Order: sequence, then structure tokens, then C-alpha cells
Amino acid sequence: MLTDDHRAWGFTTSTGLGFTHHTIVDAHFDACRDAYLGLLGQAGIRPGAHVLDAGCGGGDFLPWLADLVGPEGRVSAVDLAEENAALATERLTQWSPACPVAVRRADLLELPFPDATFDAVWCANTVQYLSDSELALALRELRRVVRPGGTIAVKDLDAHLITARPTDPYLFADFFRAAGRTPGYAAQLLRTRDLYRHLKAAGLTDVRQRTVLIEHFAPLTPQARAFYAPTCARLAEQALALGLSEEWHRFTDPDAADHPLDGPDGYISEGNVLAVGTVPG
Repeated sequence: MLTDDHRAWGFTTSTGLGFTHHTIVDAHFDACRDAYLGLLGQAGIRPGAHVLDAGCGGGDFLPWLADLVGPEGRVSAVDLAEENAALATERLTQWSPACPVAVRRADLLELPFPDATFDAVWCANTVQYLSDSELALALRELRRVVRPGGTIAVKDLDAHLITARPTDPYLFADFFRAAGRTPGYAAQLLRTRDLYRHLKAAGLTDVRQRTVLIEHFAPLTPQARAFYAPTCARLAEQALALGLSEEWHRFTDPDAADHPLDGPDGYISEGNVLAVGTVPG
């Protein structure tokens, strides 16, 4: 859902949605790779399956999905941003995936596939861009294109678990509470722990969900710093505009010599939720 706040979040694509540009998406994947792949491994995707990567971005998960399904499987992928779909297609020539992979531009709210096309869906860091009504529609579409008995796995970021040190322990919580009062991106980042309810409402069965805490300690890896420092700067701009704590000034410059994340006690965390359900047969 494109709301007025997305410009403030930055890193937009042609869709106008914040944090969808491949540079920041790639940085996030690199920073959280081990945790992301651990959750992918729990999604129930089996060898030989035909899997849809619903909201593939620049294609970070595609080689790993191809490895999971193996040479007898297939991977299809879609993304709303034309440039992301094109980039994922270009990258496939460098990756030599383990099975056939096809990428196209498409909208999760109106997927260009016949009923029961896929054995499974992997949808990562994508439903955060949908309003509640759009999420219901997207889940109905995913259910439609997955065969009876197939799997739908949705992974997304849970903003409740974002915090940093050394700072006021409520700094990030206060921002998301303030920003999430109105419909928009912040509110949708706070909805993730409720994914299991939305999967049930879509008619999926055997719904299971788990939440993991992803932590980064000083010294942050170059990959973690490359994502979290500019991300915190974007949050800081919004927090200060909302009249929140002056402590946010410490995060406004990603390259500051005294950046909190670079100190000996630097720390930042986020949550990730994996919700999985089965299409009834």
C-alpha cells in the first residue's frame, strides 16, 4: 500500500514504496543472511517442488530456493518493481542456479498464474507493504495458485524487536508507537506477529509461526553496518520530525565518528517472523 509516509522512509523503487530499492534490500539480506536462510530452511519447501518467490526483490533468495528444490524442481519469481525483476533475471546468468528459474514483473494482488500452479510459496519481507485488506487479498491469491496440500510460507520483519544500544531502551519503541498510530508502513511493520491470524483467516490449515531475534554486537560486521546505519538515519529523521527524543540526533549521520553502533558496546536487533500454512485439499 503506497501511503504518504513512504517518501520519508527512502530507498524507493518505481513503485514508490520505501525500502524496496535493491541496494538496501541486498544490504539487509547480507546483514541477516544466516537467520534468513535458517528460516527458509524451516518453511517446508521440498526437493522437486515448483516454488513461487512472491516478492523476490533483486533475487537474493533465488539461488537458495533453487538449491532446496534441486534439479528436479522449478522456481518462479515475481516482483512489483519492474527494475527489480529485471535485476533478478540478470543475476541469474551469474548464479547458475540448480534448477530452472523464471522471473517476471507481477502484482501479488493479481498473480498471472493459473490455479494450483505451485507446490509452495515463499514470500519474504513483502507483506509489510500491504494494508490489512490487501494482505487478505494477497493471501487469497497465493492460496489460489498453490495446489491443495501445498505450502505457503510468509517471512517478515517484526518492528517490536528493533532496539539499539547504548541508547534509551525505549527510543525505537517510542518511534514505532508514534509512527504506527496512523495507517502506513510503520503500522504494517508492527503487524507481523499477527501473521498466523491472517493465514488462518485466508483458510489455511496447520498454521504454525515462530519469531526469532536477530542480534548484532560490536564490532558490527561491514554488512550489518552497511544496512543498519543508513536505516537508523532514516528513522532518526522521522522521529525528530515527530518531536521525539533529541537522542535521535546521534543516529542522523551514518558516517559519524561517534556513531552509537560503532562504540565498544554497540548493539542493534530486529525480529523476524515465519508463518507457514497448508492449502486445504
